[in-house]
Amino acid sequence: MRKMNPVSVPQVSIKDEFWAPRQSLVRDVVVPYQWEALNDLIPGAEPSGTIANFRAAAGEREASHHGFVFQDSDLAKWLETVGFVLQAKRDEALEKLADEAIDLIGRAQQSDGYLDTYYQLQKPGEQWTNVRDDHEMYNAGHFMEAAVAYYEATGKPKVLDILCKFANHIVDVFGPGEGQKPGYCGHPEIELALVKLYRLTGNVAYLETSKFFVDERGKEPNYFDVELARRREAGKKERVDRRKMAYFQAHAPIREQQTAEGHAVRAVYLFAGATDIADEYDDASLLDAVRSLWNNTVQKRMYVTGGIGSSDSFEAFSFDYDLPNERAYAETCASIGLMNWGHRLLQIEADSKYADTMERTLYNGLLSGISLDGRSYFYVNPLEVWPVISGKRDDIPGATLRRQPWFGCACCPPNIARLIASLGKYIYSANENELYVHLYIGSQVTQDIGGRQVTVSQQTNYPWDGAVGIRIETEAPTEFTIALRLPAWCRRAQLRVNGQRIDPVLSTERGYVKINREWQKGDSIELDMEMRVELVRSHPELREAAGKVAVQRGPVVYCMEETDNGDNLRDVQLSSEASFFGKYEPNLLNGVYVLASDDGWRTEASSVTDDLYVAKRYGKVPASLRFVPYYAWANRSEGEMSVWVRERETAAN
Repeated sequence: MRKMNPVSVPQVSIKDEFWAPRQSLVRDVVVPYQWEALNDLIPGAEPSGTIANFRAAAGEREASHHGFVFQDSDLAKWLETVGFVLQAKRDEALEKLADEAIDLIGRAQQSDGYLDTYYQLQKPGEQWTNVRDDHEMYNAGHFMEAAVAYYEATGKPKVLDILCKFANHIVDVFGPGEGQKPGYCGHPEIELALVKLYRLTGNVAYLETSKFFVDERGKEPNYFDVELARRREAGKKERVDRRKMAYFQAHAPIREQQTAEGHAVRAVYLFAGATDIADEYDDASLLDAVRSLWNNTVQKRMYVTGGIGSSDSFEAFSFDYDLPNERAYAETCASIGLMNWGHRLLQIEADSKYADTMERTLYNGLLSGISLDGRSYFYVNPLEVWPVISGKRDDIPGATLRRQPWFGCACCPPNIARLIASLGKYIYSANENELYVHLYIGSQVTQDIGGRQVTVSQQTNYPWDGAVGIRIETEAPTEFTIALRLPAWCRRAQLRVNGQRIDPVLSTERGYVKINREWQKGDSIELDMEMRVELVRSHPELREAAGKVAVQRGPVVYCMEETDNGDNLRDVQLSSEASFFGKYEPNLLNGVYVLASDDGWRTEASSVTDDLYVAKRYGKVPASLRFVPYYAWANRSEGEMSVWVRERETAAN
């Protein structure tokens, strides 16, 4: 079904002023820092207990469990990040550390393959009795992904053997057969992980089990109800649970779901796994279902920053166009899941709309989740912050002024790290005759096309500049197609091949300019995309953004911070015809392109009285406004922040 495949991490070398330092930060700072966090060695950070749990399960310390039922997954995501780091560049010391962690995981594993420290320490013998709530398969899925990444990096089979043994156990326990449990995990993740494991090992049982989980979910009788009844019959105490089946995406079979519902991270993980199954089984009806869910998500339930899951209540989707700014939840993990889901659909359809959303998410709602120094993180990513509220309004979870060094529920930090470490696989895709360029990131890729080795180098100062240079090196003259994405934000572009100008519009297919020719060694492409500042307006039913604009340049969404603009940012207005001037400031926020406009307005302070309400119109005075990339907010002094700004129509007084 798919039209192309991602180029793997080892085939791509990122050499980019924006992303190469971030990958180095992950390798040199984030991975060691997170290892210390997992070992409870960071002063002042919330304890993790993750490594201690594995030592306890291995019988090497007192048998007590710390943290959440999904605590194991933090180690899994750290190990997957290490796998991607080592795929890019082997590191003997890091590899030794990871091998020691893998040895510990192996010592903690039961003889039947089962591995979950919460159940092994807290509820021995009760495994698989509450798959709705207790994340056993979620943890397993993250470890399966880690095993694949680490094996592909090192060729060492130990971690793969451990997780295949666990996967075999799950295959035996769950399914439609006699004596098997017709259940599925309350937190989807294992669906996509089993497909990865199948693609590496060729064991079709993993693929079939993933398909069973996707197809069975939401059918009647609902397995979660059946399981709950059994626990009650056994005299187990149950907490009062207000979560509806939609929270678990178990309210209906996926082919019958019309809108993205429930816990946002769970939803996009499920939809990504279902996309894999649609691809592997050439299942058109399942693909139609996930495509429809994608459209609902990005057209009606996604922030301008690429964040999803607007509600703090159960970290969930709410309803169409309900995208509050100050109360935005927009969990970092949800943005990562959205990007991964879009990446899968992109391989199947070769449509730039998926890459556009990936890019929006990458440069905004995802990157905002990590500080510039790599040592603190946002779980929640609001689009507006008013510091006065912090600690005074329980209904606004986004009133966090600083990223935190760690979380007891630390799913986001290692998730960001593994995404940045694996970024190379998102840049390019290929098939027998085509090489697609999805993201403009300075890099070099080597790929077999038409039976010959082809190396393509990309030079750019993206996202601050829309000029991209591409150079081709081939063993011999080779005919193939290079497909370059024209981003949705780009209104005008110029394209040259070996200095000869060509019209990109004449060769565009689903948002990609396709250039087919016999390429020679040293051939070059120049793509120059006009990168102008745009005022973005929302759908009129998006009430929170009514009468407001967001400032965007290229793929980067901007915001105002109090440190640049003073307080009471909601009072600020920006002309609908505002002009901007900008410059790159290398010493600000690790180097950012800053925008400024003199076409702003504020309430005239001298016209304001002490009266709470007045029957008069306050005067307005001109104001100079300064905007910085949203992803970089909260890296300076604490203060207000806002993405959306009130629009002042040109004809207004």
